[in-house]
Amino acid sequence: MDSRIVDRLRCPVCAEPLAEVAAGGAHALRCPRRHSFDMARQGYVNLLTGRAPHAGDTAEMVAARADFLSAGHYDLISTALAAAATQAVEQVVGAYPLVVDAGAGTGRHLAAVLAALPDAAGLALDVSKPALRRAARAHPRAAAALADTWQRLPLADAGTAVLLNVFAPRNGAEFHRVLDPAGSLLVVTPAEDHLTELVGALGLLRVDPAKADRVADSLGGHFTPATSTVHRRKLTLTGPEVATLVGMGPSAWHTDPAGLAARVAALAEPVRVTVAVDLTVWRPTSR
Repeated sequence: MDSRIVDRLRCPVCAEPLAEVAAGGAHALRCPRRHSFDMARQGYVNLLTGRAPHAGDTAEMVAARADFLSAGHYDLISTALAAAATQAVEQVVGAYPLVVDAGAGTGRHLAAVLAALPDAAGLALDVSKPALRRAARAHPRAAAALADTWQRLPLADAGTAVLLNVFAPRNGAEFHRVLDPAGSLLVVTPAEDHLTELVGALGLLRVDPAKADRVADSLGGHFTPATSTVHRRKLTLTGPEVATLVGMGPSAWHTDPAGLAARVAALAEPVRVTVAVDLTVWRPTSR
């Protein structure tokens, strides 16, 4: 693992610094109190203490997301994040910027940000092992760690320049602790008309009309919004691509597979679908 990333990691048990050690051909991260965390052969490190509240996205969901994202359908999100991150790091003074993606999935958005920031290192955090196997290989300057973002993050205080949060849970207190005082939290949430053509036709979960209020509540007291932009485009999809899109998101947990397949098959191709997201840049409040 890149030593620059290890330098910013902290033991999830005692919050002491971690160092990479090798024993018998295997690698692990260990703190001075000898708490040790194995690095999986797929490249990620398990920094989870105790059992996770859930296993995160399944291998099938992660594969669907990888297929859909690799086709470029959500590149507008990656492009927007890269532009916002480039502006954000200009405010941070330090040895090098660390970009952390909390709820990183396959790491595609993190990779796009790192491609735009040649001096940065990146860390993907997720609770899904299938996602982390892909995120660990997403970019040469990225690493991946199994961690529950609802718990204390395995990161140093004020050591993160940019924190990405895309369609993922938000831990306002921990995000504030790990961000540099001049750093930025980039939050992407679905806009009201996101995938609107599919919601009724396929019985998908609707975007919560109070979504913006819930985001503000989760971050209030720790962050203040700086800028907010809407990013929208129309996709032209085949039936199988629609099935992949549904299979990679939260509706995959709540939709009967047989019924969904029948409804997708009934759609007239090509299927026009709106992608619409809000990107809000949040600044940490004074400590």
